[in-house]
Amino acid sequence: MPLQNIAPLNPTLMDTLVKHSDTEGWYPDPNDPERSFTKVLWAGHESGRLAVLFRWLKGFQAPPHKHIGASHTWIIKGKLKVRDATLEAGDYVYEPNGMIHGATTALEDTEYLFIMEGAILFFDDDGILGYESWEEYIRQSQTVPHLGERRV
Repeated sequence: MPLQNIAPLNPTLMDTLVKHSDTEGWYPDPNDPERSFTKVLWAGHESGRLAVLFRWLKGFQAPPHKHIGASHTWIIKGKLKVRDATLEAGDYVYEPNGMIHGATTALEDTEYLFIMEGAILFFDDDGILGYESWEEYIRQSQTVPHLGERRV
C-alpha cells in the first residue's frame, strides 16, 4: 500500500524560531520605557493571536483592562499581582474572553510569556483609554528602537 502524501500544499510553510537574547528583539513600552519591555515572538495575522514576552521591572503597573479574547500567562521569573492573586515563577493563568480586571502590578522584576487571542481594552473611570492588539505590537516592534539599538 502506497504511503499517503502528507506534504504541505503550501511549500513556503515555515516554523517560527526566536532565539533567546537579553537585548535582541526587546523594545521599551512607549508608555513606560524605563520599566516595561516587550519582545514579540509570533503574530497570527489571520487569527489575531499573539505570543509575546513581557519584562516588567518592579513597580510597573498595567492599567485596568478587559480581554476581548482569551489569554494565557506563564510566569518565567518574578511576581505579578493580578486581581487578588500573586503569580510567581512557574505559575500559569488562563483568562477567558471578556475577563475584566484592575491594574496588574510587577511586585518584583518579572518576565512572563503572554499569549493573547484578541485585543485588550484599557479603561479608567471616564471610559476607554485605548486598545492593543497584534497590530499595535507589530507596529511598535517595527518602529520603537530595540534595546540593542538604543543610544545612551
